[in-house]
Formats: sequence, C-alpha cells, structure tokens
Amino acid sequence: MIAENGLIQALDYILNHSDTASIEVLAQAIARRQRDISLFNAAGGIPDPDKMAKDITGKIDASIYAGLGGMKDTIREMIVRIAKEHAPELSDSQINELCDSWIPASEKKNQFSPDILLSMIEQFIAFSGGEMNEAVDRNLREEMGAWPQRYWNAFPAAVKRIITDYLKNKIPEKEFKSKILLALGL
Repeated sequence: MIAENGLIQALDYILNHSDTASIEVLAQAIARRQRDISLFNAAGGIPDPDKMAKDITGKIDASIYAGLGGMKDTIREMIVRIAKEHAPELSDSQINELCDSWIPASEKKNQFSPDILLSMIEQFIAFSGGEMNEAVDRNLREEMGAWPQRYWNAFPAAVKRIITDYLKNKIPEKEFKSKILLALGL
C-alpha cells in the first residue's frame, strides 16, 4: 500500500508538476535504476540485507565453532602427550577418561537419538535427585562403570545447561521438561 502511494505521488509529480529540467533528472534516475536492476538480476537478484546478515552470521558462527573445536582437539592432544610422558603407568583409556572429565570432546551430532537421550536424562535426574532405585544404579554401574559421568559427557551443551538450571532449582519441573523436549526436538 505504501509503495502504491509513493508510485501515485511520483506519477502525479511527473504528469502534473514537473518541468523540462525535472523530467531530465527523472529520466537519468530511471535509466540508472534500470541499469542497477539488470546488474542485480545478473548477480542473482536484488540483495536482501536480512538474508545477507544471516548468511554472514552463519559463516562467522561456523568459523568460530570450527576454531574452538580445533583448539579443544589441540589441547586434548597436548594433555594426552603430557600424561603419557609424566604418568606412563596410566592406560590410554584412563588418559581419555581424564581428558573427557577435564575437556569434553567436541560434540558429535546425532550420537544418540532424541528418545535415548530423553531416557538418559530421566535416569540422570532420578540419580541426581536421590530418587533412583539402588538396583538400577548398581546395574548401570556394572554395565557402564561411572555411568553418570558418561551420560553427562554425552549430553549436548544445551541439555547440560537446562539440567544444571533444574538441579540448582533455577527453573521449575514443568519448564525443565518443556525445555528438554524443545532441545531434543521432540
């Protein structure tokens, strides 16, 4: 509607109020606009500032994430090397377990399905709240060893933040559940 009003006003000016000099200026402006449109069409269309900003932001985020992941990997490799030099009695699995507790590995997408993650979260919350049956805890420890730490390391960063907020009573149970479902895409 606004564009139509502007067009009507421009046409009114051209048809009813312009002189020869104004018409010449308008003709040059129209020629320039036609040239710009043809250049934009040749380059894929008129630039969309919102789309450009989102694309640039996505590229920046990706490069930062890749840089952080690379830095984490470098630090992990350095820790492994130092541990092997100064504590040769440790096995590779012990060193990896130490590294996982100090610097979690870069997150792997789709390591577990959302349904499995939800089950793991429920078990982790029951354990953390002291509500887990001792037999269930014992069975999990027999199968997996330090399962709470393994679960924690497997959780995506967003899930860890939500769990931490819930366990520190920063969010109520209903909000916790809805945020977890949203984070898992369920």
